[in-house]
Amino acid sequence: MKHFATGLLFLVTFAAGAALAQATPQLELPRVKLSAGMHLIDTQVAATPQQRAVGLMYRKEMPAHEGMLFVFEQPAVQCFWMKNTLLPLTAAFVADDGTIVNLADMKPQTTESHCSKQPVRYVLEMNLGWFAKKGIKDGTKLGGTPFDGK
Repeated sequence: MKHFATGLLFLVTFAAGAALAQATPQLELPRVKLSAGMHLIDTQVAATPQQRAVGLMYRKEMPAHEGMLFVFEQPAVQCFWMKNTLLPLTAAFVADDGTIVNLADMKPQTTESHCSKQPVRYVLEMNLGWFAKKGIKDGTKLGGTPFDGK
């Protein structure tokens, strides 16, 4: 019985720790600089399935010039939602050459799906309205290492 109680305590402790770890924003991802015309963007790169799954969830703030670039292995119609995301965001669905295919404004803590209008490998999330304030729209080409030579 003692081993059962010890095992149960371990499982409860492990589950609580895992839940806590999952509710923590990821702040230490690799970074890459992008440009949109004269505007520079400091992005964190979410390139693994786990990094992409967490994305910007649980963040309470993000500096105006920062964003998150989601990188997928293959072009596909990418769909995003905002469950557990506290910040209002705009997603730019971006083609391999850096051209913004479409933009989607997304409300926090919702499960409404926002999808690319065509297959893409990149999605750039910024604070809500950042693209509009800078006059950046569909067809604008982003610059930076991910898009060089494409």
